[in-house]
Amino acid sequence: MTAAAVAPEHLGTDDVATSRRRVRPWRWVTGAVLAVLAAQVLAFLVGNERFEWDVVAQYLFEPSVLAGVGTTVLLAVLAMAIGSAVGGALAAAQLSDFGPVRWAATLYVGVFRGIPPLVQLIFWFNLAYLVPRISIGIPFGPTLVSWDANEVITPFTAGVIGLSLVESAYMAEIIRAGVLGVDLGQREAARAMGFTPAQTFFRIVLPQAMRVIIPPSGSQFISVLKGTALVSVIAMSDLLHAVQVIYNRTYQIVPMLIVACIWYLALVTVLTAGQRRLERRFARGHERPTGVRRPAAANPVEVDR
Repeated sequence: MTAAAVAPEHLGTDDVATSRRRVRPWRWVTGAVLAVLAAQVLAFLVGNERFEWDVVAQYLFEPSVLAGVGTTVLLAVLAMAIGSAVGGALAAAQLSDFGPVRWAATLYVGVFRGIPPLVQLIFWFNLAYLVPRISIGIPFGPTLVSWDANEVITPFTAGVIGLSLVESAYMAEIIRAGVLGVDLGQREAARAMGFTPAQTFFRIVLPQAMRVIIPPSGSQFISVLKGTALVSVIAMSDLLHAVQVIYNRTYQIVPMLIVACIWYLALVTVLTAGQRRLERRFARGHERPTGVRRPAAANPVEVDR
């Protein structure tokens, strides 16, 4: 009988005291390779003078760059808020028993999820070509109020509209999947207890669906944050456009792109930390307590290092 096959109850005190962890050489080799690669990357970043880290430090907190960071965050927040609200309505429409509403919502999601965001941004920015004046009135009747489309559709409004429409299509699918992920028995039990449909949704279904909705929603928010870089093509002063203005003047392209990368990484790191906290909050009661140990293994004595 080998040491790995001996159950703990058949071992004496001396055997347990003298048991050793089994060493996996390939793990040491893999760790060494990763360490060498990390050292090589670090040496490349530090040793290559063309990165111009002094220029990066000079422009990292440049006022125009900070203003671009603020615009990027504002665009992402607005797109996420509007997209989540519209996406929730679309998800409810797709789950509706009324066919025309369900078909219209499905068509909306298919269209705005299928067209690339860059194409949508350029299209909305040039909306004045199709609609010179934006008006509100009675359908096929008189116009109550109207505005010049060139004054309404600025780069900022075009960015918000384009990003929000794309976001709403994705959020509709995320929310719909989360609601469908809740067991039907939960609704039946709530109905048996006398809950109204609204109480059932907000007190039973939604809290459970949030465990499924939060992770992809957080990832989608991060995608929107990075997607705001697309608005630079319509001359909007976001983070990427701010660094482009600087390197078009100084010709220091690589250092300025590194400035943008650092800010994007910082923002994504903050959002990821917030997403993890939300996930833990809504996962309470559905995960193993941190202080509980796993049961002891039934057969192995040697433990992998």
